[in-house]
Amino acid sequence: MAAAAAVSEAWPELDLAERERRRELLLTGPGLEERVRAAGGRLPPRLFTLPLLHYLEVSGCGSLREPGPGLAQGLPQLHSLVLRRNALGPGLSPELGPLPALRVLDLSGNALEALPPGQGLGPAEPPGLPQLQSLNLSGNRLRELPADLARCAPRLQTLNLTGNRLDAFPAALFLPGALPLLSELAAADNCLRELSPDIAHLASLKTLDLSNNQLSEIPAELADCPKLKDINFRGNRLRDKRLEKMVSGCQTRSILEYLRAGGRGRCRGKAEGPDKEEGRRKRRERKKRESGEGADAVVDEASRLLLRVLHVSENPTLLTIQASPEVRDVRPFFVGAVVRGMDLRPGNALKRFLSCQTKLHEDLCEKRTVATIATHDLGAVRGPLLYTARPPQDFKIIPLGRREVKAKDLVRQLQLEAEEHRKQKKRQNVSGLHRYLHLLDGKEHYPCLVDADGDVISFPPVTNSEKTKIKKTTSDLFLEVTSASSLQICKDIMDALILKMAEINKYILENREEGSLSDPESDTVSGHSLDPKATPGAEVAGGTPLVVEQVRVVDDEGHLKVVYPSKTDLDFAAAHVTVLR
Repeated sequence: MAAAAAVSEAWPELDLAERERRRELLLTGPGLEERVRAAGGRLPPRLFTLPLLHYLEVSGCGSLREPGPGLAQGLPQLHSLVLRRNALGPGLSPELGPLPALRVLDLSGNALEALPPGQGLGPAEPPGLPQLQSLNLSGNRLRELPADLARCAPRLQTLNLTGNRLDAFPAALFLPGALPLLSELAAADNCLRELSPDIAHLASLKTLDLSNNQLSEIPAELADCPKLKDINFRGNRLRDKRLEKMVSGCQTRSILEYLRAGGRGRCRGKAEGPDKEEGRRKRRERKKRESGEGADAVVDEASRLLLRVLHVSENPTLLTIQASPEVRDVRPFFVGAVVRGMDLRPGNALKRFLSCQTKLHEDLCEKRTVATIATHDLGAVRGPLLYTARPPQDFKIIPLGRREVKAKDLVRQLQLEAEEHRKQKKRQNVSGLHRYLHLLDGKEHYPCLVDADGDVISFPPVTNSEKTKIKKTTSDLFLEVTSASSLQICKDIMDALILKMAEINKYILENREEGSLSDPESDTVSGHSLDPKATPGAEVAGGTPLVVEQVRVVDDEGHLKVVYPSKTDLDFAAAHVTVLR
């Protein structure tokens, strides 16, 4: 009895999860390491007696060396398993699978060296992870991948291997039909010496990052990947010096055309005749037809989306954000942009815009766990801005739809609301904004964006301020994307947001011309006439493109950290988008 009481006292989170039949559980914070060490460097066996769990995260624990036996048998409904920044390794004993419902597996930032059968992800026959979509193995010490990875996780869509010691991919990874859904492959900062021409068999591949490896050649067959839109080979010493220059400065489309036209990616030169090139062209066309993309090849000029980038040198009123050192260990990555010319007045245009932001939070931002978007009325933003981190009791914000409150009290309010809502609805998990509160657990400082008046206008990943709230009359916007994961994620999500804004603006314009937007508010908002001459930015929303102004992020000494959009951003492969620079 005494031993059971001691275990219960050591793991109160498990008592609460069991009593309230929870589906989500997060174990983190300063006391976790000592408790795991007392459990022998494993997770407590009692954790595996919570069969209702859908989401389990154990992060930042330097004493966690293996999950422990019983995970697969005890958590059959697990959808997401996050075990990042621990000390797992050199293998996984016992292996994780089978986990039939698992969709997201994050083992990043551990000490894994190999994942052999019996000490890996799960069996290959039958597949141990049949529903897995996202696998993150970045920041480990892996020298090789499991040869049967594709058979273990046949529905994989995203594979992140960045920051390991890999010198080759297993041949089975690129067999025809092995990973038919894989769209993102990241293996930057490894020791890769060769990329197989069989990578062309990844029919769904859209993004490939093999930067900072030891590649000397890029196979020409890479150009046969029918959906490939974004590649990164920077930091490789390629034999073809022209190609090496291209990968450092050219757009993906230009690089693929160079390979396709017989560039010396594999020192192929003129050795291949026109028959082989013609055969390759026909295979590409066939794959495009099969994937339904052939219809995109010809786009009416009138239907194009136009975006114009206004560079720093052209903009005397440039908005600048200073990032303080305090935010480095909390949420270090920040990308900003100004967009002018949105027309949110007609019909449900504002609702469409906010819905698009919500969808990006759910999908690309992975429920705000990867990144968070905030949008502001530029007219209410007073720059320059400071991106910093402060103790939660030391700053206040006026959250959307609420009164001014300290960050500490806001989080507490939201936690109480979440608990009450969950009990009223008799649910085992929480919804809405409350789902993101666990991202702040264990943090001594909270990130915030402060304007020139000293007011906090953004508190990621929770909320932004009523002061800069988007309204129907808003035509010029300040956009921000923050992340604790990577700068590139911020840029990718900003690209996607701006593309959606251009699509919404065009849809509104076309439907207004057809007279199908018959909302009274499309004629008058808040008693103000909507004469284009009377509303700043209204002219831009006509036939001219949306204007995207560069925003600089600098450190506390004024040195440039990032500028967006740079020449490599907004690099859309879609035929219906034209970016004017």
